Amino acid sequence: MTSTLQIKVAHPEGLHARPAAIFVKTASQFKSDINVKNLTEQNGPVNAKSILSVLTLGVMKDHEVEIVAESEDSDAAIQTFKELIENNFE
Repeated sequence: MTSTLQIKVAHPEGLHARPAAIFVKTASQFKSDINVKNLTEQNGPVNAKSILSVLTLGVMKDHEVEIVAESEDSDAAIQTFKELIENNFE
C-alpha cells in the first residue's frame, strides 16, 4: 500500500539540524520505504531514513514537501508525519 502527503513545513529552520534529525528518527520507526521530496525546489525524492539525504533537499521554512510511504504501515507513517510537521517538530 502507498500513502502520500503534501504539506508545507512551517518550522523556522525548515528541515535542517534538529528538525531533520527528528524527521529521520520518525521515519526509522516504520517498516515502510519512505521518500521525501522538496516540491518547492524540485529536489528529491530521497530516502527519509537518511539524515544526509534529507539535508540535501534544502527544505526551508514555507517549502512544500511530498512524503511517500510504501508498505503495510504506510497510513500510520503518513499520519505521524502530518502531526509532526503540523506541530513544528515538537
